Amino acid sequence: MPKSMQKEANESEEHSFYELIFCNIDESRFSVLYSDNASRPNAAVNCMVAALILQNRRNWTYVELFNNLRFNILTRLAFGLDNIEAMPFCPATLFNFQNRLLNHQLKTGEDLVEQVFDKLTDEQLKKLGLKTSIQRTDSFLVDSNIRDYTRIQILVETIIRFYRVLSEQEKKQFIDRFSDYIKGTSGQFIYRLKKSELPHELEKLAQFYHWVVKKFRSQYKNKVIYQILERVYHEHFTVAHKKVKVKPAEELSSSSLQSPDDPEATFRQKRKRKSKGRSINVVETAHPENPINLVTDVSVHQNNTDDSKALHGRCDILKKKTPDLSELHTDGGYGSSENDGKFESLGITQVQTAIKGRKSEVRFTIQHKGQDLYAVECPQQQCQSERARTRFKACFDKTICAVCQHREHCPAIEQKHSRVFYFNHDDYLRSKRFQIVQKIPKERRTLRNNVEATVKEFTCKTKNGKLRVRGTFKTKMYAFTTAISINFGRIYRYNLQTS
Repeated sequence: MPKSMQKEANESEEHSFYELIFCNIDESRFSVLYSDNASRPNAAVNCMVAALILQNRRNWTYVELFNNLRFNILTRLAFGLDNIEAMPFCPATLFNFQNRLLNHQLKTGEDLVEQVFDKLTDEQLKKLGLKTSIQRTDSFLVDSNIRDYTRIQILVETIIRFYRVLSEQEKKQFIDRFSDYIKGTSGQFIYRLKKSELPHELEKLAQFYHWVVKKFRSQYKNKVIYQILERVYHEHFTVAHKKVKVKPAEELSSSSLQSPDDPEATFRQKRKRKSKGRSINVVETAHPENPINLVTDVSVHQNNTDDSKALHGRCDILKKKTPDLSELHTDGGYGSSENDGKFESLGITQVQTAIKGRKSEVRFTIQHKGQDLYAVECPQQQCQSERARTRFKACFDKTICAVCQHREHCPAIEQKHSRVFYFNHDDYLRSKRFQIVQKIPKERRTLRNNVEATVKEFTCKTKNGKLRVRGTFKTKMYAFTTAISINFGRIYRYNLQTS
């Protein structure tokens, strides 16, 4: 290159990617995927991991990725390639590498790409001196790259796929039983049906599934497609008094099979949006003194998992990654008694910007004074708690309660000598959560809002919320590589502003 082009190339985003990401990928973590014996040379791991990150950053298909690797000088610069004839790997090598990652994860539960994200983020936080004591979180839905099947369509589609694995002899032997379902696609089968015929067709499918499951169990029980077929049978039908019956639609679980192509995908309707796939939870730093904020944790869950349960499973991990975490900003979906107890044990204050559930007409404030002593305050009076048989109780003066404007809606129970409010420690933690957002400085009460911009950085690479991939493993790959890309983009832009 001429010197002028070299200077521009060295100031490009791709060169920064080479320095900040490519050169900091720890290849030794991936040694578990390969043999210790001397063998034929393989592609460099940092090239393949960096390729997956850059592919998601640019939203490239695999064809576009390899075209850019061959012909785009800046892309080659991101991989440290200074010879136009050199290719870091071929498509088959990259696909085999991903298969190795998947097999290792299935065998050990260890996600090596997640470890790359954690190590890069930890180094970036330290180098930039970012404060991690205050963080914020949010979740979003992503659809799997699957067809939107109707109930009958998924039943027929599963039959068609099972028929394909039968031996030629079995296909000939049972062609009459399968003939109604294998004349075309599942979509074509549905197209031929009238609306009035749907209930009758479901009854026929119930009898057919019952026969197939019993007939082929011994020979095909270890085949994945038979296991899917048997799963669909139990999800959609039931046997009562030796008769196979169709389950009503309202009894179908949101965890029932959505597609044979992605058996782990689940269904969820959030507000007006229907989703078949997964949810991704994101946590990022949010300290007001930070010049930039970075994503610190990403996790993938079934989309019918409540946000509070998803966060509960990540609390210990998040505290281990960022030990000084003391304040976590969430929305209303993350509040629960289990999380209250977990946050208390970890020394984390949850700042909840909205409270899920019905709003109480009369709110009682509970303060913990130590040991088993609590101070309970209502809009009119305050008193100290007493120990009850299994809970605590606060006994309020009946004369004051008698003239209180809230008495008709008061949760305290009227007894002989006083009005009594019963509670436990979980109620105290819930009350504490309600009060926190009013106690912190005003400038910190809206810190959670900006996490929605981070969610947008993830979802803008999707097509109306649908990924290009399917399956939990590929969704995790998307989530972690995108998080690495988002953090890199923020650091790159910050460096441009400060240089």
